[in-house]
Amino acid sequence: MIRLVGPGGAGETTVGAALAERLAAPFFDLDAEFTARHGDISAYLATHGYDAYAERNVSVYSALAGVPERSAVIALSSGFMTYRHDVHPGYVRCREDIASSELTFVLLPSLDLETCVAETVRRQLRRPFARTTEREEHVIRDRFVIYSGLPARKVETMRPVDAVVADLLSILLLKRSDR
Repeated sequence: MIRLVGPGGAGETTVGAALAERLAAPFFDLDAEFTARHGDISAYLATHGYDAYAERNVSVYSALAGVPERSAVIALSSGFMTYRHDVHPGYVRCREDIASSELTFVLLPSLDLETCVAETVRRQLRRPFARTTEREEHVIRDRFVIYSGLPARKVETMRPVDAVVADLLSILLLKRSDR
């Protein structure tokens, strides 16, 4: 399974859908899967809190990860790799598997912190559920360290989606030929 991780607004869903289409593979958006099973994420958070959401989200991911389709593409929720280690009994192992997989890609608008912050805030503020500018900036600054520190391959997304997908396809082709 190909996993796309990154902060909100990095392009996981957009790139993931396009990549899956090019691979003729199933595409799963973890946020959409959570919503289908548990309802609106904002409402769930308001009612149950972030830790309950994170625990349920790990469970939803675990169910999806059991899909036997190796070429499936999954876009993880923006905070998935940043949860507390004790949020779910299987989270630490799950996070380690995702981070160390050769089929995991960290999407970031830019590998430069300030450029990444500015672009992420710009993208996030266009969304209907956006937080304040200050809150978005704080979130991406906290998460940038986590995402840029993951051992998975980093891919910059401040370019056309087709160019990002072409790069991912090239990387995947090289990985296949190395086997």
